[in-house]
Amino acid sequence: MKENLIMQLLLIDDDVELSQLIGEYLGQQDISVEPIHDGTQGLAKALLPGFDLILLDGMLPGIDGLELLRQLRRRSSVPVIMLTARGSQQDRISGLDLGADDYLAKPFAPDELLARIRAVLRRTNSNVIQKSEVLAAGALRIDPSQREAWLNEKPCGLTNLQFEIVEYLMRHSGRAVSRDELTSILHQREATPFERWLDVHISQLRKKIEGDGQVRIHTVRGIGYMFSPPSGPQQ
Repeated sequence: MKENLIMQLLLIDDDVELSQLIGEYLGQQDISVEPIHDGTQGLAKALLPGFDLILLDGMLPGIDGLELLRQLRRRSSVPVIMLTARGSQQDRISGLDLGADDYLAKPFAPDELLARIRAVLRRTNSNVIQKSEVLAAGALRIDPSQREAWLNEKPCGLTNLQFEIVEYLMRHSGRAVSRDELTSILHQREATPFERWLDVHISQLRKKIEGDGQVRIHTVRGIGYMFSPPSGPQQ
Protein backbone atom coordinates (compact mmCIF):
# COMPACT_ATOMS: atom_id res chain seq x y z
CA MET A 1 0.00 0.00 0.00
CA LYS A 2 1.18 3.53 -0.65
CA GLU A 3 1.48 5.28 2.67
CA ASN A 4 -0.15 8.73 2.89
CA LEU A 5 -0.99 8.77 -0.80
CA ILE A 6 -4.35 8.63 -2.53
CA MET A 7 -4.55 5.49 -4.62
CA GLN A 8 -5.90 5.85 -8.13
CA LEU A 9 -8.47 3.24 -9.16
CA LEU A 10 -10.31 2.88 -12.46
CA LEU A 11 -13.85 1.51 -12.16
CA ILE A 12 -15.32 0.15 -15.40
CA ASP A 13 -18.98 -0.62 -14.73
CA ASP A 14 -22.18 0.39 -16.54
CA ASP A 15 -24.15 0.61 -13.27
CA VAL A 16 -23.99 4.35 -12.63
CA GLU A 17 -25.61 4.21 -9.21
CA LEU A 18 -23.31 1.44 -7.98
CA SER A 19 -20.31 3.31 -9.36
CA GLN A 20 -21.29 6.38 -7.36
CA LEU A 21 -21.68 4.32 -4.18
CA ILE A 22 -18.32 2.64 -4.66
CA GLY A 23 -16.66 5.98 -5.39
CA GLU A 24 -18.13 7.58 -2.26
CA TYR A 25 -17.18 4.67 0.00
CA LEU A 26 -13.63 4.28 -1.31
CA GLY A 27 -13.18 8.04 -1.30
CA GLN A 28 -13.55 7.92 2.47
CA GLN A 29 -10.61 5.51 2.50
CA ASP A 30 -8.31 7.89 0.57
CA ILE A 31 -8.87 5.98 -2.66
CA SER A 32 -9.68 8.03 -5.74
CA VAL A 33 -12.06 6.28 -8.16
CA GLU A 34 -12.53 7.27 -11.80
CA PRO A 35 -15.70 5.68 -13.25
CA ILE A 36 -16.14 4.64 -16.88
CA HIS A 37 -19.43 3.09 -18.02
CA ASP A 38 -18.50 1.69 -21.44
CA GLY A 39 -16.15 -1.18 -22.30
CA THR A 40 -14.52 0.43 -25.33
CA GLN A 41 -13.78 3.66 -23.47
CA GLY A 42 -12.77 1.65 -20.42
CA LEU A 43 -10.11 -0.28 -22.33
CA ALA A 44 -8.62 2.90 -23.75
CA LYS A 45 -8.50 4.40 -20.26
CA ALA A 46 -7.11 1.22 -18.67
CA LEU A 47 -4.15 1.26 -21.04
CA LEU A 48 -3.09 4.69 -19.78
CA PRO A 49 -0.51 4.84 -16.96
CA GLY A 50 -1.32 6.02 -13.44
CA PHE A 51 -3.86 3.54 -12.11
CA ASP A 52 -2.96 1.35 -9.14
CA LEU A 53 -5.80 -1.09 -9.77
CA ILE A 54 -8.82 -1.63 -12.02
CA LEU A 55 -12.28 -2.74 -10.89
CA LEU A 56 -13.88 -4.38 -13.91
CA ASP A 57 -17.50 -5.42 -14.46
CA GLY A 58 -18.10 -8.53 -16.54
CA MET A 59 -21.07 -7.29 -18.57
CA LEU A 60 -20.45 -4.01 -20.38
CA PRO A 61 -21.70 -2.19 -23.48
CA GLY A 62 -19.14 -1.96 -26.26
CA ILE A 63 -16.62 -4.59 -25.15
CA ASP A 64 -17.62 -7.00 -22.41
CA GLY A 65 -15.44 -7.44 -19.33
CA LEU A 66 -13.75 -10.69 -20.33
CA GLU A 67 -12.80 -9.43 -23.78
CA LEU A 68 -11.59 -6.16 -22.25
CA LEU A 69 -9.43 -8.14 -19.81
CA ARG A 70 -8.07 -10.32 -22.61
CA GLN A 71 -6.97 -7.28 -24.61
CA LEU A 72 -5.67 -5.47 -21.56
CA ARG A 73 -3.45 -8.37 -20.53
CA ARG A 74 -1.70 -8.29 -23.90
CA ARG A 75 -0.29 -4.88 -23.03
CA SER A 76 -0.58 -4.30 -19.28
CA SER A 77 -0.07 -6.09 -15.97
CA VAL A 78 -2.07 -3.57 -13.92
CA PRO A 79 -3.94 -5.43 -11.12
CA VAL A 80 -7.58 -6.23 -11.95
CA ILE A 81 -10.46 -7.27 -9.70
CA MET A 82 -13.52 -8.53 -11.55
CA LEU A 83 -16.85 -7.24 -10.22
CA THR A 84 -19.74 -9.04 -11.82
CA ALA A 85 -23.20 -10.45 -11.37
CA ARG A 86 -22.01 -13.60 -13.11
CA GLY A 87 -21.59 -15.94 -10.18
CA SER A 88 -21.00 -19.33 -11.81
CA GLN A 89 -17.76 -21.16 -11.18
CA GLN A 90 -16.98 -21.25 -14.91
CA ASP A 91 -17.28 -17.46 -15.18
CA ARG A 92 -14.92 -17.06 -12.23
CA ILE A 93 -12.44 -19.49 -13.78
CA SER A 94 -12.64 -17.66 -17.13
CA GLY A 95 -11.80 -14.33 -15.48
CA LEU A 96 -8.91 -15.76 -13.49
CA ASP A 97 -7.63 -17.67 -16.50
CA LEU A 98 -7.47 -14.43 -18.48
CA GLY A 99 -5.34 -12.78 -15.79
CA ALA A 100 -7.69 -11.26 -13.21
CA ASP A 101 -6.05 -10.95 -9.79
CA ASP A 102 -9.29 -11.54 -7.87
CA TYR A 103 -13.00 -11.98 -8.44
CA LEU A 104 -15.90 -10.56 -6.42
CA ALA A 105 -19.51 -11.46 -7.30
CA LYS A 106 -22.30 -8.91 -6.93
CA PRO A 107 -23.87 -8.06 -4.57
CA PHE A 108 -20.93 -7.54 -2.22
CA ALA A 109 -20.31 -5.69 1.01
CA PRO A 110 -18.23 -2.50 0.67
CA ASP A 111 -15.84 -3.60 3.40
CA GLU A 112 -15.17 -6.87 1.55
CA LEU A 113 -14.37 -4.92 -1.61
CA LEU A 114 -11.96 -2.75 0.35
CA ALA A 115 -10.30 -5.83 1.87
CA ARG A 116 -9.87 -7.40 -1.57
CA ILE A 117 -8.37 -4.18 -2.94
CA ARG A 118 -5.90 -3.97 -0.08
CA ALA A 119 -4.97 -7.65 -0.44
CA VAL A 120 -4.27 -7.34 -4.17
CA LEU A 121 -2.24 -4.16 -3.69
CA ARG A 122 -0.20 -5.76 -0.91
CA ARG A 123 0.77 -8.46 -3.38
CA THR A 124 1.49 -6.22 -6.34
CA ASN A 125 2.66 -2.87 -4.99
CA SER A 126 6.22 -2.33 -6.17
CA ASN A 127 6.85 0.00 -3.22
CA VAL A 128 6.66 -2.89 -0.77
CA ILE A 129 10.12 -3.82 0.47
CA GLN A 130 11.07 -7.11 -1.09
CA LYS A 131 14.15 -9.31 -1.14
CA SER A 132 16.07 -8.15 -4.18
CA GLU A 133 18.11 -11.24 -5.07
CA VAL A 134 17.37 -13.05 -8.26
CA LEU A 135 16.00 -16.56 -7.65
CA ALA A 136 17.11 -19.24 -10.07
CA ALA A 137 16.28 -22.88 -10.73
CA GLY A 138 18.01 -24.20 -13.81
CA ALA A 139 16.81 -22.26 -16.84
CA LEU A 140 14.18 -20.39 -14.78
CA ARG A 141 15.06 -17.05 -13.17
CA ILE A 142 12.84 -14.58 -11.34
CA ASP A 143 13.66 -11.09 -10.10
CA PRO A 144 11.35 -10.08 -7.19
CA SER A 145 12.49 -6.46 -7.27
CA GLN A 146 11.52 -6.09 -10.94
CA ARG A 147 8.70 -8.66 -10.78
CA GLU A 148 9.98 -10.35 -13.92
CA ALA A 149 10.60 -14.00 -14.80
CA TRP A 150 12.61 -15.61 -17.59
CA LEU A 151 12.86 -19.13 -18.96
CA ASN A 152 15.95 -19.74 -21.11
CA GLU A 153 16.45 -15.95 -21.04
CA LYS A 154 13.00 -15.32 -22.55
CA PRO A 155 10.31 -13.44 -20.57
CA CYS A 156 7.63 -15.75 -19.15
CA GLY A 157 4.85 -13.15 -19.23
CA LEU A 158 3.49 -13.98 -15.78
CA THR A 159 0.45 -12.23 -14.32
CA ASN A 160 0.86 -10.58 -10.91
CA LEU A 161 -0.72 -13.48 -9.09
CA GLN A 162 1.22 -16.10 -11.03
CA PHE A 163 4.43 -14.28 -10.11
CA GLU A 164 3.45 -14.27 -6.43
CA ILE A 165 2.75 -18.01 -6.54
CA VAL A 166 6.02 -19.01 -8.16
CA GLU A 167 8.04 -16.67 -5.94
CA TYR A 168 6.47 -18.14 -2.80
CA LEU A 169 6.99 -21.71 -4.00
CA MET A 170 10.60 -21.02 -5.00
CA ARG A 171 11.36 -19.45 -1.63
CA HIS A 172 10.03 -22.65 -0.04
CA SER A 173 11.63 -25.00 -2.58
CA GLY A 174 11.60 -28.64 -1.54
CA ARG A 175 8.73 -28.22 0.91
CA ALA A 176 5.12 -29.15 0.21
CA VAL A 177 3.04 -25.96 0.47
CA SER A 178 -0.61 -26.57 1.25
CA ARG A 179 -3.47 -25.03 -0.71
CA ASP A 180 -4.66 -23.35 2.50
CA GLU A 181 -1.23 -21.78 3.03
CA LEU A 182 -1.06 -20.42 -0.51
CA THR A 183 -4.62 -19.13 -0.34
CA SER A 184 -4.02 -17.52 3.03
CA ILE A 185 -0.82 -15.82 1.89
CA LEU A 186 -2.11 -14.67 -1.49
CA HIS A 187 -5.80 -13.97 -0.86
CA GLN A 188 -5.90 -13.55 2.92
CA ARG A 189 -8.72 -16.08 3.20
CA GLU A 190 -9.13 -19.83 3.62
CA ALA A 191 -9.50 -22.12 0.63
CA THR A 192 -12.80 -23.86 0.00
CA PRO A 193 -13.28 -27.29 -1.62
CA PHE A 194 -15.17 -25.73 -4.51
CA GLU A 195 -12.77 -22.91 -5.27
CA ARG A 196 -10.55 -23.61 -8.28
CA TRP A 197 -8.78 -20.25 -8.63
CA LEU A 198 -5.50 -21.75 -7.44
CA ASP A 199 -5.75 -24.75 -9.78
CA VAL A 200 -6.32 -22.39 -12.71
CA HIS A 201 -3.29 -20.26 -11.94
CA ILE A 202 -1.03 -23.24 -11.25
CA SER A 203 -2.07 -24.76 -14.59
CA GLN A 204 -1.30 -21.55 -16.49
CA LEU A 205 1.91 -21.02 -14.52
CA ARG A 206 3.15 -24.49 -15.40
CA LYS A 207 2.67 -23.79 -19.10
CA LYS A 208 4.79 -20.66 -18.81
CA ILE A 209 7.67 -21.89 -16.62
CA GLU A 210 7.85 -25.50 -17.80
CA GLY A 211 8.07 -24.73 -21.50
CA ASP A 212 11.41 -26.53 -21.72
CA GLY A 213 9.77 -29.82 -20.73
CA GLN A 214 11.07 -29.81 -17.17
CA VAL A 215 8.62 -30.23 -14.28
CA ARG A 216 9.14 -27.62 -11.59
CA ILE A 217 5.83 -27.47 -9.73
CA HIS A 218 4.77 -30.86 -8.42
CA THR A 219 1.32 -31.71 -7.11
CA VAL A 220 1.50 -33.29 -3.66
CA ARG A 221 -1.69 -35.27 -3.40
CA GLY A 222 -3.85 -34.33 -0.44
CA ILE A 223 -1.60 -31.39 0.49
CA GLY A 224 -0.86 -28.89 -2.27
CA TYR A 225 2.20 -28.08 -4.36
CA MET A 226 5.97 -28.23 -4.14
CA PHE A 227 8.60 -26.48 -6.22
CA SER A 228 11.81 -28.35 -6.97
CA PRO A 229 14.57 -27.59 -9.45
CA PRO A 230 14.60 -30.03 -12.37
CA SER A 231 17.08 -32.86 -11.95
CA GLY A 232 17.36 -36.33 -13.38
CA PRO A 233 14.70 -37.87 -15.61
CA GLN A 234 11.53 -35.91 -16.30
CA GLN A 235 8.80 -36.73 -13.77
